[in-house]
Amino acid sequence: MAKIALIGAGSGFGGRLSVDILSFPELRESTIALVDINRDAVDAVGGFVRKVVDAHGCGAKVVATTDRREALDGADYVVVAISVGGPAYDGVPYHYEIEIPAKYGVSQRVGDTVGPGGIFRTLRSAPEMLAICADMQELCPDALLINYTNPMAMLTWIVNEGTTIRNVGLCHSVQGTAHQLAGYIGAPFSEMTYWVAGINHMSWFLELKRNGEDAYPALWEALENPETFAKDTVRFEIMRHFGYFVTESTPHMSEYVPYFRKRPDLLEQYHLDYRSPSAEAPQHRRWESEERFGDEAARKAAQEGPSNEYASRIIHSIETNTLYRFNGNVANDGLIMNLEPGCCVEVPCMTDATGIRPCAIGELPPQLAGLNQSNVVVQRLVAEAVLERDLEKAFMATALDPLTAAVCSLPEIRAMFDEMVAAEERWLAPHFGGGE
Repeated sequence: MAKIALIGAGSGFGGRLSVDILSFPELRESTIALVDINRDAVDAVGGFVRKVVDAHGCGAKVVATTDRREALDGADYVVVAISVGGPAYDGVPYHYEIEIPAKYGVSQRVGDTVGPGGIFRTLRSAPEMLAICADMQELCPDALLINYTNPMAMLTWIVNEGTTIRNVGLCHSVQGTAHQLAGYIGAPFSEMTYWVAGINHMSWFLELKRNGEDAYPALWEALENPETFAKDTVRFEIMRHFGYFVTESTPHMSEYVPYFRKRPDLLEQYHLDYRSPSAEAPQHRRWESEERFGDEAARKAAQEGPSNEYASRIIHSIETNTLYRFNGNVANDGLIMNLEPGCCVEVPCMTDATGIRPCAIGELPPQLAGLNQSNVVVQRLVAEAVLERDLEKAFMATALDPLTAAVCSLPEIRAMFDEMVAAEERWLAPHFGGGE
């Protein structure tokens, strides 16, 4: 049976994906190799997954290790969900990526996709992704890399251009938004179908149907309801002016365009807040929770079906030759004709035993392509910055970021960038040589 390596498993995400894998009877003899740099965390997750295996009464083998090479050796699938340098959304270096830009007027709510936060998250994360791929090339060159780590588009682009490893990037924004849209129009999700494409965190519901009929008229009606509009202000406002609903949430989407976060009155108008992460790492250790990883939690997990995450369904599809469709992040090899060739696009993909087959979209409506392209040019420069070890290209990417450019002059952006480089030198120096 398959060997599935889960890198970054100690966060608890490894437990969720392992439960998903084990929910399929055909995958219950697999080897699940959990790896994390935190021994306490990975041991706790490993113990929980073993309890789930026992509850199923199956023969799955569970390995919990801090040795990445042990986990990768002979793997068929490698799932990556990592945070490099510290907690993903608290402590340092994340604190620097939110608070330093804020000093210059760049208000970020999440900061993990583009903008100063997304750019510096890529600069510190991409070298580790490339190192994982180098290990895979030696130990499991035919394995499929399934990445959940943000910034999804930039990391996928870098892996595509910098390695030969087969890979796909996964996010839950498409299926999550589809459920929200069903709620906005008062429809059961089982009646909904959709066709979505664009870039990660800025894909577009090109088609939205209920029982085969266009559901956009109902969504336009929902937009005019003040209570519904207030639930998703930015996305409905984007739809009002550009004609289509976007996949990522209002807090996320507000960061990717210049319209919503550049003045205090706009933040108030669209009910947007600002995250102020602590410089200290959180003290609560999730892997110690009996409620989360105890015997009763394992028994309940063994009774569950798979979550809405795609990874286990893709593995099941390939292993059983069962056709499955999902939205994946892949190289733009003629898939969206009015976005840059080679960039990372998020499109419907079909999979079975032959592998992952992305669907060609043709051209996006030009206004949507324009919004995407404003982020793609940033992603391109960051990918080049990493692959060429050139921090100056990362500066130019920051200067082209739509939100940053809306609030800062070029000298201000330069000062902000230099301050961020200095703050994160310990993570950047090994790859970039310590400076420009």
